[in-house]
Amino acid sequence: MVQTNINQQTNYRRITERHGCFALLERTVPSNVNNATSNYFAEQAGVRKRQIIVNLKGNNGVLLQAGAMQWIAGDVQVSSNIKGAGDFAKKLIGGKVTGESAVKPHYTGKGTLVLEPTHKHLLFEDISAWESGMVIDDGLFYVCEDTVELKVIARNTISSAALGGEGLFNTCLSGKGIAVLESPLPREELIVMELTEPDDVVKIDGNMAIAWSNSLRFTVEKTTKTLMGSAATGEGFVNVYRGVGKILMIP
Repeated sequence: MVQTNINQQTNYRRITERHGCFALLERTVPSNVNNATSNYFAEQAGVRKRQIIVNLKGNNGVLLQAGAMQWIAGDVQVSSNIKGAGDFAKKLIGGKVTGESAVKPHYTGKGTLVLEPTHKHLLFEDISAWESGMVIDDGLFYVCEDTVELKVIARNTISSAALGGEGLFNTCLSGKGIAVLESPLPREELIVMELTEPDDVVKIDGNMAIAWSNSLRFTVEKTTKTLMGSAATGEGFVNVYRGVGKILMIP
C-alpha cells in the first residue's frame, strides 16, 4: 500500500476543510531573503495555492474537469466516462457551449488523488441542498462526486440568451453529492439570496450571479417600461430571476 504525508499539516501546508471524500489543502510558499516581503503580504491578503485531495475508498468515484489531475497514489482507475460515439458528440457540443471540458474523466478505486493547485477559491456545495439543481456560470466546475449528475441546459427565453451575458447554455448539477467549484472570491465575500415565495424577484445589473437554482426563471428585462426610460436611468437591461430558489452572487 502506498503511504503519503500529503494529509499531514506543516508550517507551509494545512487542511482547512473536509467534505465527503474531498479535503482542501492550502499552501504558503517557503520564504527566503528574496521573497520574504512578497510572501508576507500575500499571506496577509489570503493569497495561497489551494489543492483538492480526493480520498477514494472503493465505494465512491469522482468526475474531474479535464486536465485537473496532478498525481495519483494507489489502485485508482480512470475512464473517459463516454458511453459511445453519440454520447461523445453530445458531450463535445456541451463543452463548446458552456466553456467546460467536453469529457469529465471518471476516477474510481482505492487511493489518493491530488488535483492541480489553483489560486482561485474553492467552494464546496452539497448539490442535494439545491433541490431542483444548481446552474453554474461558465468555467466554475472543478470536481464532483460521481453521484452528481452533470447536464447542459439552455436559456428559457431568447432575450436571456442574447442579452443576459451568461451565455446561451450553462452546466446544471443535480442529484446528490458534493461538488467543488472554482470561485473568484471566497464564500465569505459572496452574496447569498434566498427567494422563498413564487412571486419573489431579484434584478441584477450584469452577470454577477455565478450560480442559481434551476427552479428559478431567468429573463432579461428593461429597468423601466420603455426603452427610453431605461436609457435615461443609465441601467438599460437587467438580469431577472423569479420564483423559489437561491442565488450566489459576487459583489
